[in-house]
Amino acid sequence: MHTTSHSRRGRRTLAAVTGSAVLALLATACTGSSDGGGSDDSASGKDVTITFWHGWSQESEVKAINDNIAAFEKSHPNIHVKAVGNIADDKVNQSLRAGGDDAPDVVSSFTTNNVGMFCSTKAFVDLKPFLAKDNIDAAKTFPAPMLNYTQFQGNQCSLPLLGDAFGLYYNKKAFTEAGIAGPPKTFSEFADAAVKLTQADGDGYKRLGFMPLYHGYESTTEHFLGQWSPSYFDAAGKSTIASDPKVASMLTWQKGLVDKLGGYDKLDKFRATFGEEFSAKNPFHTGQVAMAIDGEWRTASLAADKPDFEWATAPFPVPDDQVATYGRGYQTGTIIGIAGTSKKQAAAWELVKYLTTDTDAVVSFANAIHNVPSTFAALDSPKLTADANFKTFLEIAKHANSGTTPASVNGGGYIVSLQNLGYNYESGKQTDLQAGLAATAKEIDAAIAQAK
Repeated sequence: MHTTSHSRRGRRTLAAVTGSAVLALLATACTGSSDGGGSDDSASGKDVTITFWHGWSQESEVKAINDNIAAFEKSHPNIHVKAVGNIADDKVNQSLRAGGDDAPDVVSSFTTNNVGMFCSTKAFVDLKPFLAKDNIDAAKTFPAPMLNYTQFQGNQCSLPLLGDAFGLYYNKKAFTEAGIAGPPKTFSEFADAAVKLTQADGDGYKRLGFMPLYHGYESTTEHFLGQWSPSYFDAAGKSTIASDPKVASMLTWQKGLVDKLGGYDKLDKFRATFGEEFSAKNPFHTGQVAMAIDGEWRTASLAADKPDFEWATAPFPVPDDQVATYGRGYQTGTIIGIAGTSKKQAAAWELVKYLTTDTDAVVSFANAIHNVPSTFAALDSPKLTADANFKTFLEIAKHANSGTTPASVNGGGYIVSLQNLGYNYESGKQTDLQAGLAATAKEIDAAIAQAK
């Protein structure tokens, strides 16, 4: 593993599945002050020590966050930070429920899916008063998708701390051999390219143009749907997946691609031969697939593994009737907030503000762990280390049509429900798509009602 994202991605996926367990813990969480003040008097210059919990665990990651903390302490000599790494969301939730002296003051999480719960239970305080107090215009500071996945129903209980953007990786050697001039921009072009790039090997594949199955690495329902920009929920909070035609359009497109490339069984058999996603045996690295959807961290992995072909990145294609939005992509990332149980919120805010809005801090952290910066200023900073392939993801992050999945009171439960429908539809277990969408929408609404 050569990048930050093994633990990050694994934990995000797990958190989506375990959202209901997290909610049960948060439902009884102690709530704290969110008045933009807090009871500590760090502003007067008195010494204060705050505890910061985060999920980074690799040596390079920990060094990067510790370097930023050291720079913060140098500029805030009266605030001392006790950093504790490798903390998963379940431990955060238990601690916030229990409170006490050992509970954290500042928490970062890799799981945007849990923001709705963090906000609605007041496990994290609303940061709007803090932002207003320091005259920080969040909409002018952070790209819209990042701002969207850090708030819930008007409660800005977290802020972005670096992000992930998803785009297309493609094998330039395979493209040349297949006579394809450049990366496809529309889904019809993409399907044609995927077929041309596929090479048969008996009843299997020597090389597959693209692995469309939802169990393929990063080829998830929400990553694909990011290219359509669906609504997910209406103004009343009800699921729109059955009424929004974009969802049916995506599921139909994906199933069509599955069928064009040989069918579910044949593809799933080939998928079983893939190596681990976050290793040199990733099927894109080995040349088993010629195109892949993936995040910006893959650039660092490929640079380290040096596959025996030239590769490049581009935005992932868009629906043919939305070609004007080409350049968009799905976004997610790390979030950071102040614990509702913290009695040192003024000092905690100073750390959160520094890590999320200080341009040099954001840029140095992004450079160190190969993630997308989370402010407009950092995205445009000349200090940012970015080759042409990484710049693709910076542009996706800045694109006006890029999007994310909205926060929900029960975490990523609705995403899991939609993924399950996707699995059933691609494999032929569900043949009536509209019936499946209607049933899934009811399932989502029932789960959210129960969570409330």
